[in-house]
Amino acid sequence: MSENTSSWVYSERVKEHFMNPRNVLRDEENFQDDGRGTVGSIQCGDEMLVLIQVRDGRITDCRWRTYGCASAIASTSALSEMVKGMSLDDAARITPKQILNYLHGLPDSKVHCSVLGDKALRAAIEDYYQRNGIVIEQQERPAKIICECIGVTDQDIMSAAKDGAVTWNELQQKTKIGTVCGKCKTHAMEILDESLFEIHHETLKMHD
Repeated sequence: MSENTSSWVYSERVKEHFMNPRNVLRDEENFQDDGRGTVGSIQCGDEMLVLIQVRDGRITDCRWRTYGCASAIASTSALSEMVKGMSLDDAARITPKQILNYLHGLPDSKVHCSVLGDKALRAAIEDYYQRNGIVIEQQERPAKIICECIGVTDQDIMSAAKDGAVTWNELQQKTKIGTVCGKCKTHAMEILDESLFEIHHETLKMHD
């Protein structure tokens, strides 16, 4: 890209986390993890591994490894900084939007790069619970995986609908669903339509 055509579209914080990523898991590092989670697929271009150390219900350290673009690297680096000191409950509730806000945004075409980190983190937290025989009561209906390749759930689709997704392309951009084999498209769109109907119905009730 010529310097005369346009400036770098990434925020300074994104550039900083890409150029100097924090908490990367080095091959030679002996990191004793208490929980680990892997999501994504090399086939779709992004795969993330997140490792956590936990003390007294809080994440004390986090390491990661990401195969992906600059935005994916920056997003995972940012996430690893955000979760330090967090309780497991709070960390499990981190959303892609929070990661985007921390990074001061990403280009629209790269927003999908922030959606895997939170899933890898939740997988690491679940692994920690399983290792320690901790049973967490489900306060809501358990999420159902719709996209097996990426691990996108029906709840992720509902969240994307609440965040403005109304088309398949918008849903893909917000969740990265269907970017490997695409077999889940029909089912996913049914859930998206149902979610949009529910949102519309709730909005009408609020105005009654």
